[in-house]
Amino acid sequence: VIAAASRRPVRFVMDHHVFRIPILNFVFRTSRAIPIASAKENPQLLERAYDEIAAALEAGELVGVFPEGRITDSGELYPFKSGIARIVERTPVPVVPLALRGLWGSSFSRKHGIGRSIPRKLFAKIELIAASPVAPAYATPESLQETVLGLRGDWK
Repeated sequence: VIAAASRRPVRFVMDHHVFRIPILNFVFRTSRAIPIASAKENPQLLERAYDEIAAALEAGELVGVFPEGRITDSGELYPFKSGIARIVERTPVPVVPLALRGLWGSSFSRKHGIGRSIPRKLFAKIELIAASPVAPAYATPESLQETVLGLRGDWK
């Protein structure tokens, strides 16, 4: 949804397990997605991801980060992780908070469990809402989460 709405290519940061899914891996590599892992799971991959994110931002590319670090299984936002702060500390760029509304219950959600979407919601109305860019100094996980919650409103 985000990539389709952007006039410029977006390099998404994604869990390395998802990145390695057969067949989809080709799509992710072609779109130059950036695989990431937790420090506990694979510290080398984590550092490589931060290096790649910094290089992309320094080159003027768009990088898409889902700061929760996981897909919701409740429709609610999980607390944003500190990775976004680390990114803007290393490469101070404005952050554009986005909210996707209408995904919960669609084929893209986990409302009915992994891989159990209801086909009638395949073509659910989904909205992408963007806030004004946030200066790097103010792009804390807490402030960005508050902004995203405000953008999303009551509609999941």
